[in-house]
Amino acid sequence: MNKKVAVILSGCGVYDGSEIYESVITLLRLDQRGATVQCFAPNIAQMHVINHLTGEEMPENRNVLVESARLARGEIKDLSEARAEDFDALIMPGGFGAAKNLSDFATQGAACQVLPAVLELAQSFASSGKPVGMMCIAPTMAAHIFGPGVVCTLGNDDDPAAAASREMGVEHQACEVTEIIEDSKNKLVTTPAYMLAQSISDAASGIYKLVDRVLELTNK
Repeated sequence: MNKKVAVILSGCGVYDGSEIYESVITLLRLDQRGATVQCFAPNIAQMHVINHLTGEEMPENRNVLVESARLARGEIKDLSEARAEDFDALIMPGGFGAAKNLSDFATQGAACQVLPAVLELAQSFASSGKPVGMMCIAPTMAAHIFGPGVVCTLGNDDDPAAAASREMGVEHQACEVTEIIEDSKNKLVTTPAYMLAQSISDAASGIYKLVDRVLELTNK
C-alpha cells in the first residue's frame, strides 16, 4: 500500500519561502519511493518579498499559498484543509519561509511562535504517533510541536539557530549534511540540508535519508 505524505511549503525561494532545491529533492525522493504526496501551504501574506538576485527587500506583497503553488505545479491545497488522519507522515522542507511565514523565528528567535494552523496540524501528527520530517531551519519549530527535550539538528552546535532552539528546550545534536538525526520517542527525523550544504548533491544526500527513514517509520 502506498504511503500518503503531507508536505508543508512556505512560499517559493530560499530567502522568503521554501528552499526550492530542498523542496524538489523531497518531492523527487517521495515519488521515487512510491509515496502519494499532497502539498499544503497557509493562505496568508508572506512576511515580506526578497529580490533573490540582490538580496534586498522588494516593495510588494505575495501570498504564501500562491507562491508555493509554483513549486507544486499548482497541485497544492490550503493548509486549512489538511487533516493528519488522511496521511501517514508529514515533511517540512526548510528555507527562510519556515522561519518567516510558518513561524516568526526569523524576527523573534527563542521567543518565537508557530503559525497556529501549522502547529495544530504538526501536533496532530505527533499525537497520533505518525512520523514527521523537518529539514534546514524548520526544526526551530520542534520544541513548540513536540515539547521540551525533543531531539533534532540544525547542523552545527554553535549555530545561532541551534543556540536559540536549545533555549526553547530542544536537545540539539550536531549532524553532518549527509546524515540525519532521529528522535525515536517522537518519531521526528531531521537533517541540516542547506544549513550546511555547499551543493545540491550535499543537500540531497541527507534529504534522501530523511525521506527514506520517515517512510520506514510509518510501519512502526
